[in-house]
Amino acid sequence: MRFAPDLLFKVEGVSTRRDQTPGLQLLAGWQLAHRRGNRLATHASIVIADALAFCLAFIAAVLIRHAYGGQFVLSEYWRFAAFLPGFVIVYAATGLYPAVGIHPARELRGIVYANSIVYLLLMAGTFLSKTGTLYSRLAFTGAWALSIVLVTSFRSLVRTISGRTQWWGVPVVVFGAGLAGRRVVETLRKNPSLGLRVVAILDDDPITHTAKGDGDGPPVLGSLSLAPLVADHFGLTYAILAMPGVGPARLDEILSRYAHRFAHFLVIPNISSPTMLWVTPRDFGGTLGLEISQNLLRAVPRLLKRISDLLLSALAVIALFPLMLLIAVLVQLTSAGPAIYSQRRVGRNRRAFLAYKFRTMVRDADTLLAEHLERYPERKMEWRMNRKLRNDPRLTPLGRLLRRTSLDELPQLWNVLRGDMGLVGPRPIAEDELARYGDSMELYAKVLPGITGLWQVSGRNDTSYEERVRLDEYYVKNWSVWLDLWIIGRTAKCVIDGKGAY
Repeated sequence: MRFAPDLLFKVEGVSTRRDQTPGLQLLAGWQLAHRRGNRLATHASIVIADALAFCLAFIAAVLIRHAYGGQFVLSEYWRFAAFLPGFVIVYAATGLYPAVGIHPARELRGIVYANSIVYLLLMAGTFLSKTGTLYSRLAFTGAWALSIVLVTSFRSLVRTISGRTQWWGVPVVVFGAGLAGRRVVETLRKNPSLGLRVVAILDDDPITHTAKGDGDGPPVLGSLSLAPLVADHFGLTYAILAMPGVGPARLDEILSRYAHRFAHFLVIPNISSPTMLWVTPRDFGGTLGLEISQNLLRAVPRLLKRISDLLLSALAVIALFPLMLLIAVLVQLTSAGPAIYSQRRVGRNRRAFLAYKFRTMVRDADTLLAEHLERYPERKMEWRMNRKLRNDPRLTPLGRLLRRTSLDELPQLWNVLRGDMGLVGPRPIAEDELARYGDSMELYAKVLPGITGLWQVSGRNDTSYEERVRLDEYYVKNWSVWLDLWIIGRTAKCVIDGKGAY
């Protein structure tokens, strides 16, 4: 970008215009005070976590196989130490670095692919070197599976712990101080584990420019023309364009002028519906097209999901049958009534079915609820808004424990085997809730409801009803086997901490 020579002078070694100096000084002061994001430390922490997880998985798998009758010499496996760091190259090549701003489902898919490549290369190397008989194939297979679990877990742990610190994350500049821009800033502020820390905002509207930092929030430095200087002077490699209302001509101008200044330039499109996770860019003779894949509405992915549901639920029934029998006996002994009860729910194609659960309430629960709401009118609004009550008087002592741990939903495995439900899916809703889904009901009715789902790993009952509807819509539009696996993993964590369960 060029300016008249008489308007140029040096500020901390950077040529800039006089009217842009306050913005750069403001950003420098704000960054110094808040220390928002350190790119090198962020990347290093993830690489170290990956290396520890990868090596630990390999060592653990080999030792376990040897302990259970593996006929091989342990010292032979130390030869792989020189090759294991090569996984970093594979991870980088498959897009797992830098590990910021990536959706968990996409990251899980990348980890599975990358680890598969690494272990296929290791096994191919032993075959080509004619040393395959020295090593255990079962140990390699176990190390591959364990590495997926540990790398995913270690990355999550690093993000959870480091997200609370100021050094974690990559500094980002946001284009646009309007509603969309503020929404991006707030989203990234609430989700520090994403690793994107907004340090500055640019907007062409002078009214939005801040002479001082807005509390702890990033300052609006000035117009978009400041972008090259901000990028060069502060070494910013990430930018987010959150100006969905700009016209095509202006958008083209912004992209041609500023996008090449940043290694990563994210454009927030002018789309109001829930995020599309599986969007693929297509080139139609120089015209950009976006292909949106809604996998759950396609026959083959739906069949694969059904097969996985049957296999996993059958295994779960076999493994958990003793626990389910114990719970049934305890329910029967601790309160009057059947151990299992059913509720009428709406499933795919609006077909009604009976969803089974362990009974957690006392007899005549509906009558008790009516009397309770009559006695405490202020709780009617809570029931009307969420169809849930904190400290529900209808719950038995054992029922509260079952609700908190979600063990009351184990009988729904039978619903999965019958084809009424899936392991993961939207919430199974009652007929009187249909109206609250509005236009989303058409999409909801195309898939099977699930025992667990995105709403359950996003706050459970602490989320508003409208938020649950939005999460259900997001799940249907963005389903993949990777999203299901991530939700199942998150469900285990949510069951353990019990947050939002009542």
